[in-house]
Amino acid sequence: MIKESVLKTDDSVYRQQVAAGDYFIKVVKKDQTFRILDIEGNQAADTLFYNANDPAERYSAMDTIREQGNVYLTAGTKLLSNENNVMLEIVADTCGRHDTLGGACATESNTVRYALEKKCMHACRDSWMLAVAENEEYGLSKRDISHNINFFMNVPVTSEGGLSFEDGISGSGKYVEMKANMDTIILLSNCPQLNNPCNGYNPTPVEVIIWD
Repeated sequence: MIKESVLKTDDSVYRQQVAAGDYFIKVVKKDQTFRILDIEGNQAADTLFYNANDPAERYSAMDTIREQGNVYLTAGTKLLSNENNVMLEIVADTCGRHDTLGGACATESNTVRYALEKKCMHACRDSWMLAVAENEEYGLSKRDISHNINFFMNVPVTSEGGLSFEDGISGSGKYVEMKANMDTIILLSNCPQLNNPCNGYNPTPVEVIIWD
């Protein structure tokens, strides 16, 4: 569902661009709103969420899909944790839908899906692993890497029940905006994938913007 935001970037308290292939990690406080902006279009932003006060509680794709009865995420979707608590709500979305089934790229999946020589290519799991290693204060480890959301990514479910990676439906300047229902760690990998159309074969920056 397309729903535009009423927030103005000039009123934000924080802005940061995230280069293609880089990671972003930060705590968004309860009642703050944050936006992920697709600057150039068709850029996948693979994102994990954790309760900042207890990282063992984290985003659950299964609980979110079950409660909303839809495999796609968009404005109005409440993002549930593995303890069935609402972590965040998508309050604005100019893309229309986002994937939470396709998972994140890894060196192993690049090898299986594409070719053996793709194993050395950078992947989202690498970015997350680097983030938790370089930011020990968040209390995360590689064991905490679980369900993620692929913002702006187009992963249709086929009639046979499978998944396919298709050209993105996002575009330059489109965004998704969420309001935090608890203090939440955002761990985002700005996807470096070059082997499927999720980034238009050309990874580009995104921007994270936060309002009080």
